[in-house]
Amino acid sequence: MFETGREPLPEQAEELREEALVDDSLMGDAADAVDLSSEPEVAVAESAVAEPPDPEPEDEAEPPDEAGPVRAGARKDNRNWFVVHTYSGYENKVKANLERRIHSMGMQDKIFRVLVPMEDEVEFKDGKRKITPKKVFPGYVLVEMIMDDQSWYVVRNTQGVTGFVGSPGPGEKPVPLQDKEVKTILKQMGIEAPKLKIDFKKGDRVKVTSGPFFDFTGVVDEIAPEKERLRALISIFGRETPVELEFFQVEKV
Repeated sequence: MFETGREPLPEQAEELREEALVDDSLMGDAADAVDLSSEPEVAVAESAVAEPPDPEPEDEAEPPDEAGPVRAGARKDNRNWFVVHTYSGYENKVKANLERRIHSMGMQDKIFRVLVPMEDEVEFKDGKRKITPKKVFPGYVLVEMIMDDQSWYVVRNTQGVTGFVGSPGPGEKPVPLQDKEVKTILKQMGIEAPKLKIDFKKGDRVKVTSGPFFDFTGVVDEIAPEKERLRALISIFGRETPVELEFFQVEKV
């Protein structure tokens, strides 16, 4: 606009003055814009200092399980099922001895249930349907407990107990049963229908003991355990005839 070392003309000086005025106003607007944009950040910072965060709530104690004999303070998620080995034939006696010790030593908050695994077996004898309880694991008892030194001592030193099953080594705590194993055992103890003992198989020769075909003999052709029935081929007037019979109506020849 002008050369170095020379004075500007009056018209040029006036233009420069006007440009300077415009630049000052723009700078003022820019400064205001910067101030306004920074205000929310300052407010947030002051609020964070003035109001400290609320303390985290303390964990509430879990209420006791009202369904079982559990005292206050016991937590159900610490329970596990363990297998105890006993002298053969002493399973029920060990159960009774341990339950007495639990009561006398005040261990109801650590040892909850003692079970001798049983299942009902259905069989047909002398033409009658008979249900007989049978031990699932002879020589073993299940104990639901919170495992620590005190509860381990009470169970381990019960008369008739020879030890825990699944101990990794001397002086070490035993390994508990897995959930799926416990569910299977409990089902065998009555949640499912009684297990049916079937003495017949296809091809067996049987004799009818009751009903319209009393004293007839035949051969087992098909068995339906869910219906507690079988189909036998019985010779009637020299011809084999399929006849459906209840299990209690036949016996092996």
